[in-house]
Amino acid sequence: MIKITEANSTDGKEYMKFLKKRTEDVQKDANIIVDKILADVRTRGDDAIIEYTQKFDSKYITQDNFVVTDAEIKNAYKMVDQDFLDAITLAKVNVKEFHEKQKRNAWMMTKEKGAILGQTVRGLESVGIYVPGGTASYPSSVIMNAIPAKVAGVENLVMVTPPLKDGTVNPHILVAADIAGVDKIYKMGGAQAIAGLAYGTEKISKVDKIVGPGNIYVAMAKKSVFGSVAIDMIAGPSEILIIADEFANQHFIAADLMSQAEHDVLASAMLITTSRELANKVVKELEIQIQDMSRCEIIKKSLDKYGVILIAQNIEEAIELANVIAPEHLEVMVRDPFNYLGDIKNAGSIFLGEYAPEPLGDYMAGPNHVLPTSGTARFFSPLSVDDFIKKSSYIYYTKEALSDVKDKVIKLSDVEGLTAHGNSIKVRFK
Repeated sequence: MIKITEANSTDGKEYMKFLKKRTEDVQKDANIIVDKILADVRTRGDDAIIEYTQKFDSKYITQDNFVVTDAEIKNAYKMVDQDFLDAITLAKVNVKEFHEKQKRNAWMMTKEKGAILGQTVRGLESVGIYVPGGTASYPSSVIMNAIPAKVAGVENLVMVTPPLKDGTVNPHILVAADIAGVDKIYKMGGAQAIAGLAYGTEKISKVDKIVGPGNIYVAMAKKSVFGSVAIDMIAGPSEILIIADEFANQHFIAADLMSQAEHDVLASAMLITTSRELANKVVKELEIQIQDMSRCEIIKKSLDKYGVILIAQNIEEAIELANVIAPEHLEVMVRDPFNYLGDIKNAGSIFLGEYAPEPLGDYMAGPNHVLPTSGTARFFSPLSVDDFIKKSSYIYYTKEALSDVKDKVIKLSDVEGLTAHGNSIKVRFK
């Protein structure tokens, strides 16, 4: 079960080092497999994708049926209930409302003697979304990836997802994709799907960017194809960090720690508190609540290996530690949490107070749940509309405006030894 230790103790410091190294060995092994798959798909295209899909996901996938049809989407609606439709529709509304606030506008400025400078902003032409499938069902991931792309103005939005054993796609995923406005869906997953999107095949058009979460093979494939195509980020195992004072509710904390621990045995659930009494209560509460969880074995393994409760001297020290860890999800369960918001520098998404649990962000509130992990919140941001746009600058100068700066441009080009640069200015004034 989860362990308790002082934040500034040797055990506490060793945990911090251990946390950063948790995926290194797994990545090395995965890369060997991924490199082979990527090379194969690049050489043999659709044939390779079909073979890998038959091997890993479903023997029923063929060249004729690996693209989802309108009839399949229509049938999917018959297989989901109205409560799901209501929930996923509200999620779409909230996510769209939040991401509409992120839209950027083109701009133009005029300077002396007729010079004009500006910037255009437009959506990417083609984006591929990876959505985990098979035995898992993550329609929320469809919404979180597709809606900001659509808000940004992406013209062609395609989705790849592993099929079920019988060759169909989870109906909840298909319905979510239709509601979110996905243009085309392929029944393929893993590194082979990333390769198809990155390189293009006979039936799959190459995209400009690939986004979305996946297992270690998907993450390593995205890393490998970066350069041929843009990607959002390299996602690692899920993580949650809760900062709590002595007034926090142990029932809520235990439930929230388990909500992330159930993702994966590599997931990390962490609590930093100023109260050892609260820490002991949380451990007892975990032992009680875990008995009713469907994924209790995964939770136990995750908490045992990567879970920790760190005792801090005060909230300020807790926040300092949080900024070092830079967690994917950070819950702040203290009195007056807004007092500390300005001190939090590194976190993917911040949840303030006892009634903003992490799953609210996963499904419904509006901010994106595709977040930086493994400490990368120090320099990465949540998925947003910015990930689906590109900007171009433009320049217009009159002869008079260019005349004012021509000597300075020529001087700089001479210093750099690029005489042809200077010449392109000089010829305009001969």
